[in-house]
Amino acid sequence: MHASKYHLNTLKEAPAEAEVRSHQLMTRAGMIRRIAGGIYTYMPLGLKVLRKIENIVREEMDRAGALELLMPVVQPAELWEESGRWEEYGPELLRIKDRHQRDFVLQPTSEEVITDIARNEIHSWRQLPVNFYHIQTKFRDERRPRFGLMRGREFTMKDAYSFDRDEASAQQSYDRMYEAYVRIFTRLGLEFRPVAADTGAIGGSRSHEFQVIAETGEDLIVYNPDSDYAANIELAAAPCLITERAAASEALQKVATPNAPKCELVAEQLGRPLADTVKSIVLATDPTENGGEVQIWLLLLRGDHELNEIKAGKLPGFEDGHRFATEEEIVDHFGCVPGYLGPLNTRKPVKVIADLTVANMNDFICGANEEGYHYTGINWGRDLPEAEAYDLRNVVDGDPDPAGGTLRIQRGIEVGHVFFLGDKYSRALNASFLDTDGKPTLMQMGCYGIGISRIAAAAIEQNHDDRGIVWPRALAPFEVVICPMGYYKSETVRNTADKLYEQLNGAGVDVVLDDRDTRPGVMFADWELIGVPVRITVGDRGLKDGVVEVQGRRDAEAQKISVESAADSVMKRLEAL
Repeated sequence: MHASKYHLNTLKEAPAEAEVRSHQLMTRAGMIRRIAGGIYTYMPLGLKVLRKIENIVREEMDRAGALELLMPVVQPAELWEESGRWEEYGPELLRIKDRHQRDFVLQPTSEEVITDIARNEIHSWRQLPVNFYHIQTKFRDERRPRFGLMRGREFTMKDAYSFDRDEASAQQSYDRMYEAYVRIFTRLGLEFRPVAADTGAIGGSRSHEFQVIAETGEDLIVYNPDSDYAANIELAAAPCLITERAAASEALQKVATPNAPKCELVAEQLGRPLADTVKSIVLATDPTENGGEVQIWLLLLRGDHELNEIKAGKLPGFEDGHRFATEEEIVDHFGCVPGYLGPLNTRKPVKVIADLTVANMNDFICGANEEGYHYTGINWGRDLPEAEAYDLRNVVDGDPDPAGGTLRIQRGIEVGHVFFLGDKYSRALNASFLDTDGKPTLMQMGCYGIGISRIAAAAIEQNHDDRGIVWPRALAPFEVVICPMGYYKSETVRNTADKLYEQLNGAGVDVVLDDRDTRPGVMFADWELIGVPVRITVGDRGLKDGVVEVQGRRDAEAQKISVESAADSVMKRLEAL
C-alpha cells in the first residue's frame, strides 16, 4: 500500500466530547468518525484494525470447533416475548415497528434467535454437541453513550452459543471456549486477566469475564498476585476483617454530632478512626402478588467500606427484587432523616443485616435515629440482638485472602464474557431433543461474547503514549511504515524505498510506503499517532553510508541498519513483538 493512494486524515486536536484516550486517539488518527451519539463510521484505518481482530477471533473459534453462521440484526418481538425479555431487558432494547405495525428489536444479543434455530434444527442427541457463532452488528440504546467505542450504542460483537445433551458436556463446551478466549487475547498481544464474574442480565450459573488491564477501565478486578484467583469486584468474596469479637469496653453513650451526616465527619468530630463507625443503608422490598406489606431492611457496613449491590441483591428475601427506601419510609420507620440512622431505638421494626466485619465489631459508633446525634460504645448482645451476618461489601486493596496471601485491586476493561446458561432459554423456548432413551430433553446452553470494536479501544487504553497509539503487532493497521526523505526528489531514495517495500510485502508483511509529498516532521508525527510498530527511514545522508534507520514505536532512538540487511532485520524485530 502506498500512502498517497490511501485515505489518511489525521487531526491535531480531538473533539471536545472525547473523554478517554482511545476515543481521542482513534478520532485524531482518522480511524473513526462520529455520526450520532454512540454511533460511528469506521474509516479505512479503523476497519483494518477491526478486521484483524475478527480474523484472529474467527481462526480460534474455528479451531475450537465452532460453526460460523450469520443471524439478522432485526429480530421479531415474539421471540423476546417468549423468553420473557421483551419487558425484562429494559430501555436498552431498541424496539421498532415495521409498516404493518409489527414489533421488532435491533438485537443487543442473540440468545432468542439461536435457540429458535436450535429447536427447529436439532432433533436428536446425535446432532449434539454443537456451537454456533457469528460476528455481527449489535445495538444497545445506552442512556448515556460515552468513551467512543468503549460504550457506544452500535458496536461489533462476536457471540457464540453452545448446545449440549447434559450439564457435564455443557461444562466441557464452556471450558473449550474459555481456552479459546485465552488463546485469542494472547494472540492479540494484550495484557489481560480472566476473572470470575456475576451472570447479570444474561442469566446462568457460571461466568468469567476477560478483562484487559488498563488504568482507565470501568471495572475493578480483585486478584491474588500469589495465586490464580481473580474475580470481578461484584463477585469477589470480602472476608471478615476481625477474627474474633472483643468484649465490650465502653459504656453506651449518646453524643452530639452536629452537621455530621456522614461517617467521615462523625469520625473527625469524635477523634476516632473511620473504622470504628458503622454506616446504615436502608432498602425496601415490596409486597408480592400474594399480598403482604413493604419490608424495610437496615444494612450495616463499616464506615470505610462500600455496599456491593450485587451481593445485597442475593440476600434471602430479595428474590423478587429490592429498592432503596424512600425518605418517607425512612422517617416512618426510624423517626429521623438519613444521615443519623442506626439499629438502636427504631420507631418501627426493621430487618437488620450486618456485614461480616460489622458482626464482629465491638464498641462501634452508629446513628442514634435523632438528627445531630450518634451512639458510641454499641455492642452486639448487650445493646443489640445478634444480627444476621452476610458478605455485603466490596473488597478493598490489602484485604487478606482466606486461602492465603493478600488481595489486590486493579482496573480492567471487559472485552469478553463466557456464560454457562443451563436451560434458561431452552426451557423458555422449549428447545428440546430426543435423548438416547427416546424422551424429550431440554438442551443445555452456553453463550460466549467478545466485543470486537471494544477490543480496539481497550488495546489503545492499554498501549499509548503522549505521541499517540502504540499498537500490538497483531492489531496494527500496518506493521511497518517506510518513510523516504524526498521520495520524488532522489532517485536513490525512491529506488531503495521501493525495493524495501517489495521485499517486505513479498514476505507477507503488512507494509505501507509513505510516498506523500510532505515534510518529515509531519510524516513521522502521523505514523506515531497511528501507532505503526516499526518505521524505516530512508534518506540520502544515510544511503551515502549504505544504511537506513529502523525504529520501533516504543524505542527512544533509531538504529542504523545496512540496506542489504534491513528487510531481514525488520522481520526479526516483528517476530519479537
